[in-house]
Amino acid sequence: QVHLQESGGGLVQAGGSLRLSCAASGLSFTNYPMGWFRQPPGKAREFVAAINRSGGSTKYADSVKGRFTISRDNAKNTVYLQMNSLKPEDTGVYYCGATWGTNVVVTIGAEYDYWGQGTQVTVSS
Repeated sequence: QVHLQESGGGLVQAGGSLRLSCAASGLSFTNYPMGWFRQPPGKAREFVAAINRSGGSTKYADSVKGRFTISRDNAKNTVYLQMNSLKPEDTGVYYCGATWGTNVVVTIGAEYDYWGQGTQVTVSS
């Protein structure tokens, strides 16, 4: 059974940093491009960042470029999201996702096969 477990969320002041982790089990991790999405309060889920299977290619939403960094450790079956210079508009529930496929970056949520339960990130002004 596939399981994705996010951790690392919390409350932080604007300008601060958080590092999210997503530990995967029940799947062959190196076969899965991974991604982070978020759902702000009262809004739909949106793309944040994605990484290909090898970790050599990444993409980011324009709103987080230069502030967030996605990475993965295939030996630990874990994907990370380093978030710096956080803003109140970054507040939301952050989800990691896994999508089986070739070594590409996937930015469309509907193409993801598995999701974690999410972790809350709150940025105060």
